[in-house]
Amino acid sequence: MKKHLLPSILLLSLFAPSLPATAQQSVTHQNVFDTIPFIMEHHKRRLEKFSKEPMSTGKILFLGNSITEGGPWGELLGDPTVVNRGIGGDFSYGILNRLDEIIQRKPSKLFLLIGVNDIGNDIPNAVIADNVRKIVERLKAETPATEIYIQSILPVNPEYPRFPQHYDKQYHVLMTNQLLYKVALDTKVTYVNLFPLFLDDRQRLAADLTKDGLHLNRQGYDIWVRHLREMGYLPHP
Repeated sequence: MKKHLLPSILLLSLFAPSLPATAQQSVTHQNVFDTIPFIMEHHKRRLEKFSKEPMSTGKILFLGNSITEGGPWGELLGDPTVVNRGIGGDFSYGILNRLDEIIQRKPSKLFLLIGVNDIGNDIPNAVIADNVRKIVERLKAETPATEIYIQSILPVNPEYPRFPQHYDKQYHVLMTNQLLYKVALDTKVTYVNLFPLFLDDRQRLAADLTKDGLHLNRQGYDIWVRHLREMGYLPHP
């Protein structure tokens, strides 16, 4: 694990003191989606699209929610074979339930970013981290040659009206990122601390990098890919 990641974990102490661990709730992938029908429908359409794509193996794969789905990864990396497995509105439970197709692809590198929708729907931080641990453990067991990267959840900006359920959760983002860092240490995969890359001077998602306080614009994606390259996680063009 890279030493440069440690200061980012200490950033947590700037926002809030330690609180007692939140008790795990009885939540499943299905009952979360049942409360948001339009998300479930988009999820189904994306899975149908994935099922029609050729089964290529050994490629770079990005896995996550709408923040991943919105990334023009092939263009950004100059590699049209990059696989985008982002689904808007997805939760950590959704990732767990669609790992079969990911594993069949045996990606060379897999970049996972998940959790902000869980947080927006009040799924406990510890449950999110436990789901990510399960995702990583299954990937390591069934596609052991894949290099796995757990990416931190991004900051949000409350000065936008579109996603109010997400905007008051910055503390939970930080707490969950701390737990994800521990998962990466425990499972011996790489933790990628994206969070500080997108902050303004008030510790929010910078307005020039977002279109709605939650999702990134093209400049934000450029910063993301540049960081992955600078760290040696992606090849330079």
